[in-house]
Amino acid sequence: MGQVAELIFIPIPGMGHLVSTLEFAKCLLDRDDRLLIKVLSIKFPASPFADAYTRSLTTSHARIQLIDLPQVDPPPSESFKSPQANICAFIESNIPNVKHAVTKILSSGSARVAALVLDFFCLSMIDIGGELGLPSYLFFTSNAGFLGLMLCLPTRHNQVNGAEFSDEDPPLLIPGFVNPVPAAVLPSAVFNKDGGYAAYIKLAQRFRDAKGIIVNTFTELEQHGLRSFSDGQTPPVYAVGPVLDLKGQPNPGLDRAQHDSIMKWLDDQPPSSVVFLCFGSRGIFGATQVKEIAFGLERSGQRFLWSLRPAASLPSDDDILPEGFLERIEGKGMICGGWAPQVEVLAHKAVGGFVSHCGWNSILESLWHGVPIVTWPIYAEQQLNAFKMVRELGLAMEMRLDYRNGGGDLVMADEIERAVRGVMDGGSEVRKKVKEMGEKARKAVMEGGSSFASIGQFIDDMIIGSS
Repeated sequence: MGQVAELIFIPIPGMGHLVSTLEFAKCLLDRDDRLLIKVLSIKFPASPFADAYTRSLTTSHARIQLIDLPQVDPPPSESFKSPQANICAFIESNIPNVKHAVTKILSSGSARVAALVLDFFCLSMIDIGGELGLPSYLFFTSNAGFLGLMLCLPTRHNQVNGAEFSDEDPPLLIPGFVNPVPAAVLPSAVFNKDGGYAAYIKLAQRFRDAKGIIVNTFTELEQHGLRSFSDGQTPPVYAVGPVLDLKGQPNPGLDRAQHDSIMKWLDDQPPSSVVFLCFGSRGIFGATQVKEIAFGLERSGQRFLWSLRPAASLPSDDDILPEGFLERIEGKGMICGGWAPQVEVLAHKAVGGFVSHCGWNSILESLWHGVPIVTWPIYAEQQLNAFKMVRELGLAMEMRLDYRNGGGDLVMADEIERAVRGVMDGGSEVRKKVKEMGEKARKAVMEGGSSFASIGQFIDDMIIGSS
């Protein structure tokens, strides 16, 4: 078998990060039997499903070992002015536990530890690796465009004497983008001086301290962006995607009867006739917006499956939908409350379009299955993702690029109607390009493909570099 090398993965317990991180760990083990992986499991009360998901995935693979870290009380959210600052503070409070766990692994001598693999929000733990003589790699769960923004933030920060971004800023030249990027599509965090902006700068200043950066994208999708990182200043970048959980691990929040009901309804629909609406874990709308979506769907005349998660303060779905809506759309539309089995839905032959919040995992899933997206970004870097997909790559239909949840903006029924009809146009250029990119995505991870080669290069560099 050759010399065994062990990697220590340190993900954050948010589902959007956790899924692709653990799937990448499995990819490495499937690829090379010299590797072992230990996953340090950080406990976070606000992510109740994360622990169950990690446990279910790691117990199914003999060469992954899960190490539970002691639970640390999260800092009070009111102490911080942004979710990003809150997450960073929570991760830093786990540093003593992580250092203790890594030291214990090293002293056990069971296998040669080759490297730490850190999540974006865990970059402060590079110092643990430095103290213990271990290189640290960043596993970046988003795309080359967002990576380009993070890499250029420290330089821009120094040029403007630490000023945060403003809506009035001129378009920004970002490595990885062909076009100047308008301020309106930058992540909300960078406009918040004492919260998100400060947290992003703190993280961005550590990117070039990593031994390498592993990105969940593929060369055929972001060739220009990936090429821009060969500047002699950026650590090696490994494009290893799409890294996806194609089995769609069942979410504990999804009722099995509801799952079966959704899939049976789809089975009864004609091929490529259904538009799917799903907005991620934080895609929660108020009553007025819910009604506009309902009117837009009804007027579009298209079949639809809508994953509706109204705000907790609102009454049930029945009470916030337009009067008589459910009766009028009976047989043509289905509303599922809460969670939907997104991967299974996108893979279903009946689904022909996807109205999405543009989370990067969702974009990769839609490309993989050849389902074109309508962009409705909500939070994090989703506006930047939407801009990349529409303006840079021509792989999505634009409804909104700069929508921000909680900003008081309202997407009207006529916009939704137009976008839904557009994405369901079987002869559209976007649909054709998405199908072609889906084929390239599948080839990228097969033997001989670009991501297959990049994973091999990472394994070689990591094992040789740490020996």
